[in-house]
Amino acid sequence: MTRAVLFDTETTGLEPHLGHRVIEIAALELENDLPTGRQFHTLIHPDRDIPEDATRIHGFTIELFADKPRFADIVDDMVSFFGTDPLIAHNAAFDFSFLNAEFGRLGLPGLAETRMIDTLILAKTRFPGMPNSLDALCRRFAIDLSARTTHNALLDCRLLAEVYVELTGGRQRGLSLATEKAAPNVAVYTHAGPRTPRPMIPPPAELVAHTAFVGRLKDPLWLQS
Repeated sequence: MTRAVLFDTETTGLEPHLGHRVIEIAALELENDLPTGRQFHTLIHPDRDIPEDATRIHGFTIELFADKPRFADIVDDMVSFFGTDPLIAHNAAFDFSFLNAEFGRLGLPGLAETRMIDTLILAKTRFPGMPNSLDALCRRFAIDLSARTTHNALLDCRLLAEVYVELTGGRQRGLSLATEKAAPNVAVYTHAGPRTPRPMIPPPAELVAHTAFVGRLKDPLWLQS
């Protein structure tokens, strides 16, 4: 089983070196690229104001954070959840820079860039010259966006998890022909990639219909040795 962590942050602004801070972190555990149901999510008091421009994006105002923990209070739990596994994010350099700035304030080592998997780079490679925001990718892959009225780290993680599956080959990644021992003459489809194989054997009626169809073809490749 291959573990990775997909995560997202919300912040008070766009520039950590200008004193902007992380106010929300959400992360999902993936096994073989699929969510396991384990998640990490917290709001964080930024110890500063939240500008109106940022509030318009994510909807958070500073009043919401009166009783929320500081980054120092949650860092151990977050680091434990992240483990040493690859870290997936959309425009990952942004999230890495903010978290590493928070680590730096506490005198802690930052996240290594070697752990970074950036879905924005994956999307630009697959769809060069096209819009590759999270919204655009969700629309391209027919992923429901109705709940995304503002940016929200946990919801964005759930959407990105679906996008990531599609970007890395889709739900049928590794599709190949295989032969089941119990039926040596029957071709079955399995997921030959890292996910659990799920053989699909056509029912007898479909096999009969397929044989009849092939019989009507002129020199079908299926019957050539």
